[in-house]
Amino acid sequence: MTVSSKITLVGAGPGGTDLISLRGLKALAKADIVLYDALVSEELLQYCPQAVQKIYVGKRANKHAYSQDQINEMLVKYALSHGHVVRLKGGDPFVFGRGYEEIEFAHKNNIETEVIPGISSAIGVPSLQGIPITHRGTTESFWVITGTTSSGKIAQDVYTAAKTSATVVILMGVRKLPEIVRIYKEAGRDSLPIAIIQNGAMPNEKIAVADIQSIENVAKELHIESPAVIVIGEVVSFHADYQKLIRENELINI
Repeated sequence: MTVSSKITLVGAGPGGTDLISLRGLKALAKADIVLYDALVSEELLQYCPQAVQKIYVGKRANKHAYSQDQINEMLVKYALSHGHVVRLKGGDPFVFGRGYEEIEFAHKNNIETEVIPGISSAIGVPSLQGIPITHRGTTESFWVITGTTSSGKIAQDVYTAAKTSATVVILMGVRKLPEIVRIYKEAGRDSLPIAIIQNGAMPNEKIAVADIQSIENVAKELHIESPAVIVIGEVVSFHADYQKLIRENELINI
């Protein structure tokens, strides 16, 4: 029997299983094999046919099950041998998900592809906490920046972003928090609100809210770790925890 080869990239959204799209669920239901990431809830795998092989190819900081090149090769190999490969990725495949690299490699091997977008953690996680990344009269734009580049250094865009009034969302940046704080302080933004949301959309989600000046101490007290989304800008002031800080400061100053 001739195998009809296809690779579908599916964005699972952030955290919770109910944030994947209906189209994404339909793709899982038609999968012949699934390769899934670390930030994907394994509960989503129940929507695959029971006999389908599910392969973990997750990548976390300093803990890679497979390299990106190996994943690319696996996608093509399984598409040729099994048929429909679903590549299940957290958030959106094209937002710091290296999704295009996988699609490009598939095209070079003449494999049919499809991309099913997912809710990016850059937008979805702050929204679930009641933090709008844009708000009329407060911010005119937002930036989404990787905290750590492929060289391991902090992204240069953070230096530029610190000088703007834009909302700045930094992914994969918790380990770079001291550098981020330093950059914003050097730009004179000590009092700017900032939130760090760990395990967004998950039952164990937690958040640290403060200003640039004090966020490191707050994050340390709350034991904030990766994976987390960092949101910097005046929009963070709408969060209930920040409003509470404002009221407490007002009482201290009476």
